[in-house]
Formats: sequence, structure tokens, C-alpha cells
Amino acid sequence: MALTAAAIKNAKGKAKPYKLTDSDGLFLYVTPNGGRYWRMNYRHMGRQKTLAFGVYPDTGLADAREQRDAARKVLAKGDDPAEKIKLDRIAATVAASNSFKAVADEWLVKVEHEGRSAVTMKKLRWLLAFINASLGKRPVTAITAQEVLTMLRKMESKGRYETAKRLRSTCSQVFRYAIATARAERDVAADLRGALIAPQPVHRAAITSAENAGGLLRAIETFQGFANTKAALRISPHVFVRPGELRHAEWSDFDFDKAVWTVPAHKTKMRRPHSIPLSRQALEILESIEHDADYSRFLFPSLRSADRPMSENTINAALRRMGFTQDEMTGHGFRAMAATLLNEMGIWHPDAIERQLAHCDNNAVRRAYTRGEYWDERVQMMQHWSDYLDALRDGQKVITGRFRQANSKVA
Repeated sequence: MALTAAAIKNAKGKAKPYKLTDSDGLFLYVTPNGGRYWRMNYRHMGRQKTLAFGVYPDTGLADAREQRDAARKVLAKGDDPAEKIKLDRIAATVAASNSFKAVADEWLVKVEHEGRSAVTMKKLRWLLAFINASLGKRPVTAITAQEVLTMLRKMESKGRYETAKRLRSTCSQVFRYAIATARAERDVAADLRGALIAPQPVHRAAITSAENAGGLLRAIETFQGFANTKAALRISPHVFVRPGELRHAEWSDFDFDKAVWTVPAHKTKMRRPHSIPLSRQALEILESIEHDADYSRFLFPSLRSADRPMSENTINAALRRMGFTQDEMTGHGFRAMAATLLNEMGIWHPDAIERQLAHCDNNAVRRAYTRGEYWDERVQMMQHWSDYLDALRDGQKVITGRFRQANSKVA
């Protein structure tokens, strides 16, 4: 039976299968239950074969004829069209696994296994989701520097210069991972260095004068909010760790007998364990916190879930309630306050202060010779610092100046 649009429309199931035949080998195979399948018979290397083109009506007559014509062109070159379809499918599968998103997802798994914090992973996924929306399905080898720049310009147009800069750096790491795993030959994001708007550095607001620090400490003592929030505020100036390290502090991180808080490497910015000598005042604040191990492992659990730490906005929100604007003081500002006032005392080795701030020396050779981390001096310094804070809080006159630096032992 001839293959025509009318014949296809009127094709109905019969007791036996039958064919509607077109010229040049195309036919529609009609089953008794009404199924209609496009097929093409051909010979290759002396063997009779059949090629499937889809199901009617999902694949129309014009589409089936187009596929038939393409197959005949392959046959004319002496190749098997069925084998070419298989190879095309394999190539498509390989291309999908080599898409930017696929490579980026692999890289995310890698860096997570390397110990990146949950907060860092969340930021990386957020950054990559922005570029995946447009370039995620593109083969990583086919993406050009101009395409990446177009995505970054969209972010810059919203005034998010720092985010665009970080996204370029993150994309660069994905491309370098693709190179390392033999799926790309070059890092096109690296070509964009200097193409983006350089964000102006923004310093986190901090109180750095002794007089104003005393006012801040007195405001903390009169804070009327949630007890755990007040405890977090009270201990922040005594330990001056990064806000994320404070929020994620767990009871198991503390050795109260030795008066030491050790922040595990996976919770620190530098991915190195960081130890904080606990002064008498810091220990008293910790002892004032109600500890129920069955309720939460965190010192400062979230009000919504005991399995999560307090929100990253809690400390800053509390400072705003006390009347300190975001241009005056932030949770991170306790670090700048400590760094400034400790250095102004002139009695502590600058490296001891830097170690207590968990700053890593950029000079690898010099870092290798400071393995002692100035521990003995840091223990003395942290107690002196807490005593100094008490004096500021109580309004006592505190004398500071450039005195002889204390001797330090370096292992």
C-alpha cells in the first residue's frame, strides 16, 4: 500500500501487520493494535538491515523522509547508517558528561571531600548555579572567554563586583579541573583577568578605640535579649574568633581542664586547627551557658533547630538592637578591635597576635620556623586581654604605650 498522508490517517489495525510503503525504502509498519512505526530497509556489506526512525504521529511523514534521506547519504559514502546513529548517541553521551555543569558537579564533590566547610560549599553552589543556568549544558571545551564574560557582565550590571570576581575565580578552578581530567585544554576564565571591574575593598566596621570599646562592653552587659545571644556577645571580645567559628562551636571542641578551645581544621578559614587559650573570664562565661548534651552539640544552637547553630545574622542583629549601626560595629569587628588594641599595648610580639588571630604567614620558610606558635605568650596575652576588657567595661583608666616586647619561645 502506498505511503501517503491520507493512507497514514486512515490506517487501522488489521488481523495481521501490514506496511505503507514509500519510495527509496521508507515504510510505515502498522500493527493490529494500531501502532505505527517508521522503518527503512537497506543493504550494507551484503547484509539486509532495518533502520528505525520513530513512532507516528510523534515523528511525522516529513521528518521520517528527512531521516531516510540522511541515511541514504551515509550509505552513499559506504558507511552503515545504523552504526553512525549509535556513534552519534555515544558522542552525545560523552558530550553531556563533559558539559560545564557535569565537570563543575564533579569538582564540587572533590572540594567537599577535601574539607571545605558547609558555608563555603553553599556559596560555591550558589555561584555556579548562576553560570549553569546559561552555560551548564555547553561542552566545557566549547565555551569561550567571551561567553563567560557575558555572564559576568550581567552580575556586574547589578553592582555585584565582588561576586563577579569570585565567580570568575570559581569558573577558573572548574576549567583547571577539566584540564586535569583531560576534558579541556585551556582555562578560558584566566583570560578574563583584568576585564572585570575591580571592587573597592570594604573594611568591616569595628570599634578600635579603648573608650568606645568600654561603651560597647557595657552595652553588652545590659543586653536584654535571648540568654544564648548575650553569652555569644559576651564571649566574642574575649576570644575574637571569626563569627562562623563562634557560631559552629561545639562542646566537644573544648578542654576545660586545660582551658583550651580547639577549632577543628574543617571549621577554620585557613583549614588549620586553631587553639584559643581560655582566660578566667572566658571560662566563667562558658560555665554560665546551660549545657544539655541531649538537646544540642552546639554552644549556641538555633532557636528553630537544635541540630543547627545560631544564624549568621544573630550577632549583628543584636548589635543593631543595642544601637550600633552597621557602619560602627559588626560581629567580625571584635577581631579588628583586639588586633588594634593589643598592638597598641606594645608588650606582645606581633607574631603572637597574628597567630591568635589565626592568620597564616604567607612566607612558607618563615612559617616553618614558627611551629611553636608563641603558645606561652598567647596564654599570658589572652588573660591580660580579658583583664584589660574588664577594666574598660568598668570605666577604669587604662594606660597603654610602647613597652618592651615580651620574650617568646619558638619551638
